[in-house]
Amino acid sequence: MQFFIYNLLINFVSIVLQILSFFNPKLKLFVNGRKNVFSKIKSKINSNDKTIWFHAASLGEYEQGIPVIETIKIKFPNHKIIITFFSPSGYEVKKNNTLADLTIYLPLDTKFNAKKFLKLAHPQIAFFIKYEYWPNYLNELKKLDIKTYLISGIFRENQAFFKWYGRFYRNALYTFDYFFVQNESSKNLLQKIGFNNIIVSGDTRFDRVIAILNQNNTLDFIEQFKNNQTTIVVGSSWPKDENLIVKYINESTQNLKFIIAPHTINKQQIQELKNSILSKVVLFSEKENQDLATYKVFIIDTVGILTKIYSYASIAYVGGGFGNPGVHNILEPATFSIPIVIGPNFSHFAEATALVNQKGCISISNQEELTDALNLLINNDDEREEKGHICATFVQMNKGATNKILNQIEHKN
Repeated sequence: MQFFIYNLLINFVSIVLQILSFFNPKLKLFVNGRKNVFSKIKSKINSNDKTIWFHAASLGEYEQGIPVIETIKIKFPNHKIIITFFSPSGYEVKKNNTLADLTIYLPLDTKFNAKKFLKLAHPQIAFFIKYEYWPNYLNELKKLDIKTYLISGIFRENQAFFKWYGRFYRNALYTFDYFFVQNESSKNLLQKIGFNNIIVSGDTRFDRVIAILNQNNTLDFIEQFKNNQTTIVVGSSWPKDENLIVKYINESTQNLKFIIAPHTINKQQIQELKNSILSKVVLFSEKENQDLATYKVFIIDTVGILTKIYSYASIAYVGGGFGNPGVHNILEPATFSIPIVIGPNFSHFAEATALVNQKGCISISNQEELTDALNLLINNDDEREEKGHICATFVQMNKGATNKILNQIEHKN
């Protein structure tokens, strides 16, 4: 009965989304991007191809899956890799990635779509990264006896799986051959509802950010802008973060540089941000033929280079901590031995909680606390270096999830 109701709702939602897409650009991408999915699969995947399927909700989950995808490509060189996204914010950024043979939106979770997708893609192995449990897809995977794994999974007590009304959701979990979870608490929660096919592998994001250290992170224009001065990088910022940072910049009398990389690239918001800063500001889109060393603030109105920019930071402020669910990825600056400042909403993120407890990361709730935190890190070299060391050590101590996952999968396949 619950499955029947679920399928009615999914089909109803599909109709509603098509109507709303006429009025919402993001929903338009969401709907239109799915229109030619099956023809794309037919054009790239032949019936005799061996395939492996990775599903990521959005960009963060994709990044989390990269170490496993890269290793799978080495271990299974004769297989084609299919990557699906649920969200436009993931797909539109990574649709031209070179890891996959085919990158597409995941069609909505209807019975028809699940059957057709799996018939055309015919994966030998399916990976779901961290989140997303689509009952029709999972049910069909189980029927077809396709090996299915959850990697970097994380579970919390308030999820429906662990509630009295959660039987329908719990049933979806029986599809998975193995759960590779991030922590012991996730394992314990799954064991309480009868699952024992669990390995605490850790979080593959640690392997991902460690690999960043070995890539070329040079950005000549950032080097020119920094000009050997103390530089604060504000990454993935939201308006609340920017309001605090701008006030600090406008009141600061110290010889500092600031790089701000907003989470959302919106031309009007970028211009408003620029206008609110009293110091000399340059945008990434306007940097050509500029003497960048003469500017105090650099606003990055593009995507895809924040990771490299963090390598130039003396201090990082990572945004999102005043919103819901909370702070963005702090592991990228952490791997570069950089002390981190974040907003107050971080409890949903184990790595942020751990680094705050270990004092590598400072959580602030208001303007005064931000000013105190930045002044401490700017004016005290020992404090800055110690917190940076804590961050880098934390990343190194938590590597290895990818090997744990692959060892188990190779053993089972």
